[in-house]
Amino acid sequence: MLSDAAMERAIDALAQCHRKLADRGVARSRLIATEACRAAENGADFIERVKAETGLALEVVNRETEARLAVAGCASLVDHDADGVILFDIGGGSSEIVWLDLRNRCGARGYALTRFIRSWISLPVGVVNLAERHGGVHVTPDIFEAMIEDAAEHLAAFNLASNLTEAIASGRVHMLGTSGTVTTLAGVHLGLKRYDRRRVDGTWLEDGDVSRMIDQLRDMPYEARVDNPCIGADRADLVLAGCAILEAIRRRWSCSRLRVADRGLREGILTELMAADGVWSHRKNGSRHNRGRQGNRT
Repeated sequence: MLSDAAMERAIDALAQCHRKLADRGVARSRLIATEACRAAENGADFIERVKAETGLALEVVNRETEARLAVAGCASLVDHDADGVILFDIGGGSSEIVWLDLRNRCGARGYALTRFIRSWISLPVGVVNLAERHGGVHVTPDIFEAMIEDAAEHLAAFNLASNLTEAIASGRVHMLGTSGTVTTLAGVHLGLKRYDRRRVDGTWLEDGDVSRMIDQLRDMPYEARVDNPCIGADRADLVLAGCAILEAIRRRWSCSRLRVADRGLREGILTELMAADGVWSHRKNGSRHNRGRQGNRT
């Protein structure tokens, strides 16, 4: 169930979003809800309240759509030379994992990479429900390992692709993570005194770096997590649950490199709206037209 207090907070925030949309004269938008509204018994009631009290119509997307939007939002961070990518999005109530098989992409980049989704899975485990089951404030090594095992049990039922292990062995597959978990790891790794999206987004982490950062966060007392500028009070009780899910993924599929994305569903929605409007085809046509008329002028 969604609590009354949580719904009130969300509706207050959405009312501000409605005002911003109106102030900027937005003519078309897409507004989505994800796992919390999919799973909650009163999710539909909340959607109706949002419509009645803010005028915004939220669309509850399925897990497959959520996985595709994550790919669309992060595609520009895929290594141009990669044969494949394991993209994961660790959310509050679910975690999506996507296998992009790029061995025959023929130079495709950006949004076009959504065509190469080989398979995907959605786990009914995220940082909130995992922390609720195991606790997130005082996390001992045993509790942390229990979190990993919990997430791993959900992973055990899924097989992304029969030849994924073979592709990883080639060394040309990397991970691409989008969530507060990986951006936190990157921020701590970079030693940021204040979180800076410009430095975090696109950062590469070697496998050993990820292991060290997970160990460092696991060994941090709760108070130290609160005080860390890249974690803070809002995520101090959730970040270790995210690390446990990430560790379960890494134990199942081991890649030498992980790229960090401070982007995801929002950017995926925007990218799909732009594609539907033909932004890139217009740009290409315009570029050819301009070159013909303007020569080398920029």
